[in-house]
Amino acid sequence: MQMTLPLAGFVQETVDPALDIYAEIARLKQEKNVVLLAHYYQEPAIQDIADFIGDSLGLSRHAASTDADIILFAGVHFMAETAKILNPAKKVILPDLNAGCSLADSCPADAFADFRERHPDHLVISYINCTAGVKALSDIICTSTNAEHLVRQISESQPILFAPDRNLGRWLIRQTGRDMKVWDGACIVHETFSERKLVGLKVQYPQALVLAHPECETPILRHADFIGSTSAIRRHARESEASQFIVATEEGILHQMRKDCPGKQFIPAPPESGCNCSQCPHMRLNTLEKVYLCLKHEQPEITLEEELRLRALTPIERMMAMSAGVS
Repeated sequence: MQMTLPLAGFVQETVDPALDIYAEIARLKQEKNVVLLAHYYQEPAIQDIADFIGDSLGLSRHAASTDADIILFAGVHFMAETAKILNPAKKVILPDLNAGCSLADSCPADAFADFRERHPDHLVISYINCTAGVKALSDIICTSTNAEHLVRQISESQPILFAPDRNLGRWLIRQTGRDMKVWDGACIVHETFSERKLVGLKVQYPQALVLAHPECETPILRHADFIGSTSAIRRHARESEASQFIVATEEGILHQMRKDCPGKQFIPAPPESGCNCSQCPHMRLNTLEKVYLCLKHEQPEITLEEELRLRALTPIERMMAMSAGVS
């Protein structure tokens, strides 16, 4: 059965099932000098063909340093936007333009502008999971990897406004003791983990360590043995002597964790719903077939107005300068 996929700016195209899609992707990448960046939350097949896999900080650094002519970003829209902000002269393409982000959507730029105007004395630190419009209204961008490191560099006399993730903001307040004003946004994956089911898993696997992303709700974080970014969670599991882990973040990261440690067991923390999975529906809009078509047509392309790009670039560059040595 052939697969027909819509592609923005093109008619629907049939992907021949007999096509060696892996070979074609490799050929097109070399022919067009393309770097394929993939987030940990992408499906395993895409992770396995990526030139670089990482979390938001690692991907931002790689996007800033690449010498490729085209950046194919297998992630969500704000990530590809960030790559374009850092690389105005390069073509940045995204397999599916509908691959958005519930957290970014929870903080519209116009509403955030009003929020900032009500707190003119506050320095604005925004999580990278936001639109270019919100980045342009920010003083410093952060990731879950470097957020605490950045907050601790700000004078205690300087009030801080943090956006858009309330859970990451609350965690930072607990970690640093700073009384920040926090925008009320959240990720649909990380806010739906079930404390009740997590406790059940801990009873079932009493030796398992709980590893959680700081975007999770406070009740989940209270049960965590380790809290950190996706890269930090992966590294902690690799370095730990434990052999079982319950992982409270998008389950795409488990693919790399299982490759790192084939002798260890990784159990995804379940959401409250009947589904036992914890997949981001936006991340999973990207497929291997869409990656191929994106490479073939060099579409859909991410574009930004230059004035907006420059305003969004400044807080990202501040993040990079303040994050030296953070991994």
